[in-house]
Amino acid sequence: MRFLSLFIIIIYTLSFAEAADNPWTGNVNFLLGAKALDEDDWDPIEDHGAFGVFLDFRRKSWPISIAIDSLSSSAEEEVGSNDLEGTTRELGIGIRKIWEFENSSVRPFVGGGLAFIHAEQISRNGFNAVLDDDTGVGIWLGGGVYWTVTPHFNIGMDFRVSGAEAELFNEDVEVGGASFGMLLGYHF
Repeated sequence: MRFLSLFIIIIYTLSFAEAADNPWTGNVNFLLGAKALDEDDWDPIEDHGAFGVFLDFRRKSWPISIAIDSLSSSAEEEVGSNDLEGTTRELGIGIRKIWEFENSSVRPFVGGGLAFIHAEQISRNGFNAVLDDDTGVGIWLGGGVYWTVTPHFNIGMDFRVSGAEAELFNEDVEVGGASFGMLLGYHF
């Protein structure tokens, strides 16, 4: 939630500067998709639904953008009398290269950087619950495409992989994974 507040503040600030020949450009996009985690570490809750907020911005004279991405995923499964739940929350900080072609609304991109991934697993059986969580640091790499269908409205898709290890229930677990989703957002 804190990251969403930061994105809103940045957009609000940049929208005022736009009227005064803003030297900045960028995108704020929401992602709805899926994340696949390592089956050996997460079975039977390895396939997650995912939601993200991705921000990139740069001075118009820069060749690359600064990227700040937030991605949350979760899954639940009932196994016998146990309810299993797994969640991950990623914060990716890095760079993104966006190609802009003259007279084209299609803008492909690639990026990468550091990933801070918090993971949690919960097992519930009636009134009893066992929970463990941890945070790992690793990397993310991704790419996709934006279509700017109006001067400020983006649609597109994003594919990314992330990798980091955390300790859950006294075992090293891969908390990164592969995610894919559709993007909707704002281009400034």
